[in-house]
Amino acid sequence: QVQLVESGGGSVQAGGSLRLTCVVSGTTYSTKCMAWFRQPPGKEREGVAAIFSGGGSASYVDSVRGRFTISQDNAKTTVYLQMNSLKPEDTAMYYCVLVQRGYCPVYVTHQWFERGSWGQGTQVTVSS
Repeated sequence: QVQLVESGGGSVQAGGSLRLTCVVSGTTYSTKCMAWFRQPPGKEREGVAAIFSGGGSASYVDSVRGRFTISQDNAKTTVYLQMNSLKPEDTAMYYCVLVQRGYCPVYVTHQWFERGSWGQGTQVTVSS
């Protein structure tokens, strides 16, 4: 059974940084697409960034491009989201998701990932 556990969330002032970590266990998928989503209070879940286990360019939503960086470890069992220059509008529950695919989508949509394996989330709060 695939399990994803997120950590690294917290409270930070605007302009600050956080690094989220997602540890994956229980999978032997040789190729997979990993992504981060977020869900602000009262709003729909939004794709933030995605990365393919086989390498290549990552995908980002426009609102975080240049501020957030998604990466993975060499074993492809941990995915990170480095968040810099945080803004109050980045406040949300952040989720990690995995889909067994041979590629990642250009646009990180919930429809593409909805049948994947999801973590429980980690809260990020940015104050002004």
